[in-house]
Amino acid sequence: MAKSPNIVFILADDHGYGDISAQNGPSIQTPHIDRIAEGGIRLTQFYANSSVCSPSRASLMTGRYPDRVGVPGVIRTHAQNNWGYFLQDAVTLPSILKEKDYKTSLIGKWHLGLEDENHPCKRGFDYFHGFLGDMMDDYYTHLRHQNNYMRRDFETIDPRGHATDLFSDWSVEFIQEQAHSSQPFFLYLAYNAPHTPIQPPDDWVEKVKDREPEITDQRAKYIALVEHMDAGIGRVLDSLEKTDQLSNTLVIYTSDNGGQMGVGAHNGPLRGQKGEMYEGGIRVPTCAMWEGTIPEGYVSDQVGMIMDFYPTLCEITGVPITHEIEGQSILSTLQGEKQDLSERLLYWVRREGGQQFLGDCQHAVRRGDIKLLHNRPFESLELYDLSNDPLETTDTAGTNTDLFREMGNLFAQEIQKSGSTPWQKT
Repeated sequence: MAKSPNIVFILADDHGYGDISAQNGPSIQTPHIDRIAEGGIRLTQFYANSSVCSPSRASLMTGRYPDRVGVPGVIRTHAQNNWGYFLQDAVTLPSILKEKDYKTSLIGKWHLGLEDENHPCKRGFDYFHGFLGDMMDDYYTHLRHQNNYMRRDFETIDPRGHATDLFSDWSVEFIQEQAHSSQPFFLYLAYNAPHTPIQPPDDWVEKVKDREPEITDQRAKYIALVEHMDAGIGRVLDSLEKTDQLSNTLVIYTSDNGGQMGVGAHNGPLRGQKGEMYEGGIRVPTCAMWEGTIPEGYVSDQVGMIMDFYPTLCEITGVPITHEIEGQSILSTLQGEKQDLSERLLYWVRREGGQQFLGDCQHAVRRGDIKLLHNRPFESLELYDLSNDPLETTDTAGTNTDLFREMGNLFAQEIQKSGSTPWQKT
């Protein structure tokens, strides 16, 4: 019997839609992310499940809308600024893959809870080597609010080096260790790059400036942080190849939300950025390769979301899903086939504090090419037809009143569905 495919799922943090060279990112070179795209499929209309970190990660782990599993907003260190609690009855992707004897590993950023019961090793991972918290205040000290959240399984560790290098190194080590195992593996490699602080190694900044002397210092640093991560991804791909595992490994790359433009990110021509429900805040660079299954150099405009990878990976590995999820398998799309998901309703949410939110939410819904969004709780809803207005330049909420009412009803129904789910620890 053939060994089930290994799975390497690479998730970047705040990587903008326009910041890979395969999508013509200005001044940026990402040969290894491009290698995944050229060796397989690039998805041009793929979305994160939220405009910020934690909700998208909850959706990846569960195949569900994030507010259905208690994570409508960002999980943070301090209770007064915490907007989620990862529900204990949520069935996680690593736990369900273990039904097919997968070795499950998380290397990098978790960001789904600091509580003992929400430690990765209690949510389905056999192995964890990374960072529990929301972000690092420094890529070298790895501290957040003077707390050390770096762990190897349950042990607190204090490694030396840039976080991107550490996560790449640890992933290579894990892949090498699995080379002679008959057990397939699921490696979830979650970088915290290129999230703030924009702190690439100095030599990477100089390399970018030498090559691109006309760009700003801010943009140079951001590019350097992305390219440094891309080089780490290259080492991961090389380790799969050197250990003769690449041909039987599905490699996926995506981001948890759009780029933060104020620190140098670029979201292509799309409107908006991280933290917003315009396309630039939620559409993300996404590609996947799997030799013999995903056609090389294929580009698809199929609409999908991060939560769709849960049922997709379950279909690939033969794991039955017997509980409710909102994600839909896109395996046929990955194989180069057409899928008719045109009438599917997509829903986004983010709950947040601060004066712009006051604990309330921003939302968006999309059906076909019609998108209704609520970018801030105290702003009006906006309606766009992405088929003729992909850059969201013309709000038709005031002129297309019947469609606005119809989409508003769908929007309200999604909010009702999440109303019974607690998002604070009781």
